[in-house]
Amino acid sequence: MDYCLDDEHKTMRDLARRVAEEKIIPARAELDEKEEFPWQLMKELADSDMFRVFIPEEYDGLSGRTLDLCLVIEEISRACGSIAITYAASALGALPIIFFGSEEMKRKYLPGIASGQRLGAFALTEAGAGSDPSNIKTTAVRNGEGYQISGTKQFITNGGEAEVYTLVAMTDATKGSRGATAFVMEKDTPGFSFGKKEKKMGIRSSSTRELVFRDCPVPSEDVVGREGQGFIIAIRTLDRSRPGVASQALGIAQGAMEAAVDYSRQRVQYGHPVSSFQSIQHMIANMAIDIEAARSLVYTVARSMDNGDKNFAEPAAMAKVFASDMAMRVTNDAIQILGGVGYMRDYPVEKMMRDAKITQIYEGTNQVLRNNIALEVLKRKALRE
Repeated sequence: MDYCLDDEHKTMRDLARRVAEEKIIPARAELDEKEEFPWQLMKELADSDMFRVFIPEEYDGLSGRTLDLCLVIEEISRACGSIAITYAASALGALPIIFFGSEEMKRKYLPGIASGQRLGAFALTEAGAGSDPSNIKTTAVRNGEGYQISGTKQFITNGGEAEVYTLVAMTDATKGSRGATAFVMEKDTPGFSFGKKEKKMGIRSSSTRELVFRDCPVPSEDVVGREGQGFIIAIRTLDRSRPGVASQALGIAQGAMEAAVDYSRQRVQYGHPVSSFQSIQHMIANMAIDIEAARSLVYTVARSMDNGDKNFAEPAAMAKVFASDMAMRVTNDAIQILGGVGYMRDYPVEKMMRDAKITQIYEGTNQVLRNNIALEVLKRKALRE
């Protein structure tokens, strides 16, 4: 379908696709097997100005548009979901600064992220605060001109590799969610350390670590927004980032379908390529329908956000849920079309299925997001009565 992409969109998409095909595809299997952080590929993306895509122009970026970021994530994910999340997590870490940071904070941190010289990360999840971010236990205690932060964060993408972290801690636990505050912390902050690199089912070359804070000093100027706004900032950040997760799922599904179609045309059974069998054709048709439906939803939500629509939380959640569930269906069917070889690591689709699974889990599980979507639907119905 023609999504009326302008020349800038197309140029950005085509460049991301070229980097993905020339640099990422040849390296993805080895990086996955070794669970090795993809620094060289991050450099390739930085040299191609891909990190500037999600940063506004006034801070050395290119546009800061959501649709631009979604296009890039989709193309990278088509090659490797693991590389895509490493890239996208830097954007996630930058979002609170872009939308809620002071002018001084933006000029201090965003140009380094835009150049790709400094990766970002977003730290919200804790052992007891996953889908329920109001249960955060990490604390920030006032100390002179700043704060001392203590506690731990869990399952943080780019943990240990990123140099700029946005995080949420409790400044006044008696106020519940209104007592949370967002901060920026640099990797070399005294008292800041990292746990072991987690061994994961998928997205293996991305770094997922625990963050440990032991009386880490943070100056007042590194408070994002105002004290007490941390919960709102976290929720708004995730609302804005969900089209990116949907794009990751979309790209993984696209790559899986292409692999399945190519194989079905080459694999001969009973004297015919399996692509001539109606059962296989119907599976391919369902893949194509699901992918195009997801793409339409993701692009529409991203455009709506870029056009200034403030009511994007519900459609962004819909895009994430639909695309990630779709990606699991498509990768499962892709393995089925490849048969036995699809189950082997010599072919990319088993990795795609492993990588797709996490898109149903992070940045809000699909079950929790369905609850949120249903509440909005019911609320609208009640208001009309």
